Amino acid sequence: MTSPALPHDGAVHDHAVHIGYAAMLEQFHPTEALELSALAESHGFTGVMAADRFQPWVPRQGEASFVWNVLGALGQTTTGDLGTGMSVPTFRWHPAMVAQASATLEAMYPGRHWLGIGSGEAIDEHVTGTYWPETAERINRMFEAVEIIGKLFAASASGRDTKHSGTYFRLETSRLWTMPAVPPPVLIATSGPVTAKRAGRTVDGIIVDGAPIDKIAGLLERFDEGAREVGRDPRRGLKVLRLHLSWAPTQAAAMANAITEWPNGGMRFPRSDIRSPYEFEQLARLVRPEDFDGRMLVSEHPEAHREHIQRYLDLGFDRIYLHNVGRNQREWIELFGREVLPRLVRNH
Repeated sequence: MTSPALPHDGAVHDHAVHIGYAAMLEQFHPTEALELSALAESHGFTGVMAADRFQPWVPRQGEASFVWNVLGALGQTTTGDLGTGMSVPTFRWHPAMVAQASATLEAMYPGRHWLGIGSGEAIDEHVTGTYWPETAERINRMFEAVEIIGKLFAASASGRDTKHSGTYFRLETSRLWTMPAVPPPVLIATSGPVTAKRAGRTVDGIIVDGAPIDKIAGLLERFDEGAREVGRDPRRGLKVLRLHLSWAPTQAAAMANAITEWPNGGMRFPRSDIRSPYEFEQLARLVRPEDFDGRMLVSEHPEAHREHIQRYLDLGFDRIYLHNVGRNQREWIELFGREVLPRLVRNH
């Protein structure tokens, strides 16, 4: 299946460094997430991304608020872009509902929203009691969902109805009645080369979650290959990274935050089939400090983090959203706004 090109044919790029704030709704009450996002903007962060989660990874994280409510409120309290990284329009949601939520957000805040889509994790998606399929089917479902979203955006923007009958989804003749002047760009989140290449052929951009640099470089190359195969300019594809890190005033505190607050950053085995935060908590007990090596930077040195972020900018990412895994958000935001963000450069 190859879905048609979506109506937004690529991002407008400039040479400014775009370092945004990852609002972790797994860790912070929505009111606090709003406050932290506004604080981040006041210290030089540009834009916010937040994932559509139904549960935290581990009970200690403690939250899982509704991403579309939070993004709507963030539109009032911040001025930057508003990204869903990621929403899953295949199990808890029918694609039409995600399309409606996304179109409404962009209609409210024109030019600020991008829609990030993923294939999902059982910890969020199994809650409606549906069968949890193998990886290949999850990815195929995701691309069919993207096709439906693209059809709805294109038809609704032209004042027409559309319909769909596919392998996994049906859409009766309908349209989105609230539409922005220009539909938001659609990005696919991926950790695999085949999906990255397929995304390059079908959508406006790619989202990568923090991973070793050599692996990420390969994903970006495959995305560009896919774009070229269908006659698209790869330079117009929007490349987004969510980068997890752990900073604290001491190395010991930074590592303690990593192990207690974000053990998933050190897990070296697949996690997409885990269904419960409590099950995840048991597996997290296996994580050791050395497991973060090469996967997530844990350091008390701002300069080490600056160099690390710069390496990803040099790979060609257009936007990087930072997630400091500890609860020390305010201290971290102020420090990075003062000592790290101003010294980052974009070379492409």
